[in-house]
Amino acid sequence: MKLIILSDLLGHRNSNWVNTYTDLLRHKFQIQFYDCCELAQIDTQLIDKENIHQQFVTGGIEKAVEQLLHNEKNEITCIIGFSIGGLIAWKAALAGLKTSFICAISSTRLRCEIQKPNVFIHLFYGENDPYKPDEKWFELMQLDTVIFNNENHEFYMKQEFANKISLNIMEKMKSDFL
Repeated sequence: MKLIILSDLLGHRNSNWVNTYTDLLRHKFQIQFYDCCELAQIDTQLIDKENIHQQFVTGGIEKAVEQLLHNEKNEITCIIGFSIGGLIAWKAALAGLKTSFICAISSTRLRCEIQKPNVFIHLFYGENDPYKPDEKWFELMQLDTVIFNNENHEFYMKQEFANKISLNIMEKMKSDFL
C-alpha cells in the first residue's frame, strides 16, 4: 500500500520530525515524501515564513496540485498532509488524484473550502490554533476530526502526537480499508 506524506510550509527545512511518522508507518506502507515547496516551485532562499506562505497562496498551491497529479498516476492508499500539505492533498483529490484516505493535520486553510473530495477524510487540529476551521465549518463538512487540547498549530512535530496520529491512521486503515 502506498502512502504519501506532504510536508508543511517549510518543506525539507526543519523537517526532522517527519522521520517519526515514517519510522512508525514504514512497516505498513510504501512511503513517498514530497516537499510542498518543491512541488509548488517556491523560492525558499528567504527563510521568512510569511514570504513562503504568500507564494503558496498566490499560485503555489495550484502549482503543487498540478505537479502532484503529474507525479502520481496510480492509486494512493493514503495521503498525510501537514498544514499546507493537507490543503494540497484535498485539492488534488478534488482534481482527480486517486486516493482512498486523506489525513490532514493542522490544515488551517481548509476553513476556506466549500467542497470536499469523495474520499475518507480524517482531520487533526490543536485546540489553540487560531486559524483552524470553526465549529460551523466542521458541522457543514461532517468530517472525522480530532482536536488536541491545549495544543497549537505545530503540535504535529512532537513525538507523542506523531505516535497518536500514526496509530490512528493504522487503525483507520485496518477497520475501514482492509
